[in-house]
Amino acid sequence: MSRPESADEAHPDVHGDGLRHEDFSTRHAPMPIEIPFDDEEASTDVDLKTQLVRFVITGAGSGVLDFGLTILLQYVFGAPFWLAKSLGFILGTTTAYLINRRWTFRAEPSVARFVAVLLLYVVTFFVNVGLYSWLSHLWPETILYSLVAYVIAQGTATVINFVVQRVVIFRIS
Repeated sequence: MSRPESADEAHPDVHGDGLRHEDFSTRHAPMPIEIPFDDEEASTDVDLKTQLVRFVITGAGSGVLDFGLTILLQYVFGAPFWLAKSLGFILGTTTAYLINRRWTFRAEPSVARFVAVLLLYVVTFFVNVGLYSWLSHLWPETILYSLVAYVIAQGTATVINFVVQRVVIFRIS
């Protein structure tokens, strides 16, 4: 009769680093970043009102990140309008996508959806950065005018984003 293996015998220190390593056959590929806002299963049947409220909450938080980085880069570090807004947009939209996919629209990860989001973000990037830069060149360079330009540019891009995400992107399997 053989004796049961201890944990040390089942997973020996084969690398000589003092640590036991799990068997490669039990490893899983790394999962994408998830935002743990709720434990419910992903589902695209969230009602319009709930989606809209969650989209606005997510957008407000992401907008603070976007505008904060834009103003910091533009006024503190002297970056040009287009560069400051571009980096702010990237930070804000990446944050918004991660939260919206999981919480607002409750959609599972999907390569097709990710590609569709990238295409949408390319369009809204040019709308957003283009409007912000154009208005910033028209008006005096002050934080108040930058805020107004930001609100107009972000508002336009947000409407485009919500409609396309609700009607097309988060219906993709």
